[in-house]
Amino acid sequence: MEVLKVSAKSKPKSVAGALAAVLREKSSAEIQAVGAGAVNQAVKAIAIARGFVAPNGIDLIAIPAFSEIEIDGETRTAIKFIVEPR
Repeated sequence: MEVLKVSAKSKPKSVAGALAAVLREKSSAEIQAVGAGAVNQAVKAIAIARGFVAPNGIDLIAIPAFSEIEIDGETRTAIKFIVEPR
């Protein structure tokens, strides 16, 4: 599964375009975000991506979950969204 990493500085429209491209190719993707700002940008990107793929008859769902990731040798808790067609 393709993993897209989102930061608080990520542009939601750019992330949405990448997400839509991955979904058209592989039909599921994972978005990882650490921190409130990054989660906010990720949720916006998912909403925008729904609009991008809707004309193709694809209705997206997002399943949130926690994930432990390592950043600079330190374990952090991330929110991951598994995005796939309904």
